[in-house]
Amino acid sequence: MEVILYQPDIPQNTGNIARTCAACEASLKLVPPLGFALTSRHMKRAGLDYWNEVHWGCIDDLESYLNTINKPFYLFSSHAKKEYTEISYTEDAVLIFGSETKGLPRRLMEKWEEWCVTIPMKAGVRCLNLSNSVAIALYEAKRQNKNV
Repeated sequence: MEVILYQPDIPQNTGNIARTCAACEASLKLVPPLGFALTSRHMKRAGLDYWNEVHWGCIDDLESYLNTINKPFYLFSSHAKKEYTEISYTEDAVLIFGSETKGLPRRLMEKWEEWCVTIPMKAGVRCLNLSNSVAIALYEAKRQNKNV
């Protein structure tokens, strides 16, 4: 499986997500601009020594990337209507999350509306922490494939 973070802002979240990806044997892709330097001590500290355990890299243009891959992908947003548990994830699924402050671009959400999913939460709560959202979604996808 693959996790994509679109323009993440907080290095500690990205480090924690790298740790989760390492534990789940998922790859991690980052879409710049990032709200931190890849050498940030906060990011390294949050990911501890897990960065060597994760296959990770950067994607320059998320839309172009999604147009060329031949894998199912899901855009996670608090604005989506379909719950993440309504999906039957495959072992090659790509899980995409927006930045902590801006989420995913509206144009992507409109273009691939049928692939947008949400993690349900109490009304009035703006959103979950990005690292928590990735963990919830990734572990559900892995559970469905009996890979945890």
